[in-house]
Amino acid sequence: MTINASSVKTSILVPISATLINVINETSDVKTFRIKIDDAKHRGEFTYKPGQFAELSILGVGESTISITSTPTRPDYLEFSIKRIGLVTEAIHTLVSGDKIALRGPYGNGFPVEHWKGKNLIFVAGGIGLAPLRSVINYVLDNRDDYGRIQLIYGARSPQDLVFRREYDIWREARDFNLEITVDCASEGWMGRVGFVPALLKEAAPSPENAIALTCGPPVMIKFVLQDLVSMGFKSNQIITTLESKMQCGVGQCGRCNIGPKYICKDGPVFTLTELNKIKGDF
Repeated sequence: MTINASSVKTSILVPISATLINVINETSDVKTFRIKIDDAKHRGEFTYKPGQFAELSILGVGESTISITSTPTRPDYLEFSIKRIGLVTEAIHTLVSGDKIALRGPYGNGFPVEHWKGKNLIFVAGGIGLAPLRSVINYVLDNRDDYGRIQLIYGARSPQDLVFRREYDIWREARDFNLEITVDCASEGWMGRVGFVPALLKEAAPSPENAIALTCGPPVMIKFVLQDLVSMGFKSNQIITTLESKMQCGVGQCGRCNIGPKYICKDGPVFTLTELNKIKGDF
């Protein structure tokens, strides 16, 4: 697959300015950055779907591919939940409300939420992998009558590594929403489940009938979750995952995110298991 620069829209290659309006500490190494695009015209043009991503950049430091964790149903701002793992994310973590940041995008295919109306939705997430799924969860809650039952199975290494804790009660109180949480290792005061996400998935045993299962998290978790969902009777076209962690430039120019003939940034990052099974490569 060859991609020419002329095939890429210039408008999505040029970073635009935005201002941080809130910074939320999620864990010791994860923060959620709420931003607002400065120019009204650019703000109106930045339309996205749950599951898409953007490139965030700081002048003189570089840029990083980050999934959008906010929902387009709440258009006053964009949110990005960022784990501190490299040069660019280290720099972003030093920013405070009022600081400037640049972004370009949105990129990727996103989740086909319009095709899931009337379906029950099962979310299986690990650690910061909840970030792109949070966009779908809140989108569905803002369009609650369009969807069936919702089940979220979520886990992290420890209670201190759980993200979006301020929203758990809101989700639990939503109609037909079942939230189950586990941690790999308990700490003092933790009264919840202890164990890995795949084990909790097996215990919860969600039904594949009229359902879509979405998963995101560490690669080893995704591997076992995909296998377990299939063993529970989910067909491969009912299972969706997102592979945004493998992306670099966002527009298919660097060639670093290909798996087989596919470029995650252009053909994904959202794939059904049916699509992944056709790809020869390590995902």
